[in-house]
Amino acid sequence: MPQIIPPQGKFVDDVFYFPARVYYEDTDAGGVVYYANYLRFAERARTEFLRALNFSQHEGLEADDRSAFVVRHCEIDYRSPAVLDDLLTVSCKITEMGGASCTIHQEIMRDDKAIVVLDVKVVYVSLKNKRPVRIPQILKNHFSE
Repeated sequence: MPQIIPPQGKFVDDVFYFPARVYYEDTDAGGVVYYANYLRFAERARTEFLRALNFSQHEGLEADDRSAFVVRHCEIDYRSPAVLDDLLTVSCKITEMGGASCTIHQEIMRDDKAIVVLDVKVVYVSLKNKRPVRIPQILKNHFSE
């Protein structure tokens, strides 16, 4: 059996780009992407963004002091609809880095035109006590270079 590689994104300077395609299940009765599904595209891109930095979210969930990123705040601007079979690109760029949180600017693009723009603030949280903890230094090092 041939090795099948899942979709991967790539960095261009300090921006990460991830491909996404619109499937039938993503659309509503009007044939356009259901508004909440843009959040799913953005979440997948953030996950692959961390993976591309060799940061394992899975390890954080398996550790004794389990921690994970959770969304604290999201602003989203819907500019133009996507439809079935559209090929989209989702970008991720850290715009603010704090001790336990960071803000990620994301754009969902079709043909180099931003159709949805998001600013997502995520907080690194201890899953045991549900309190913020410091973002691991190994991840912060990628953004201080």
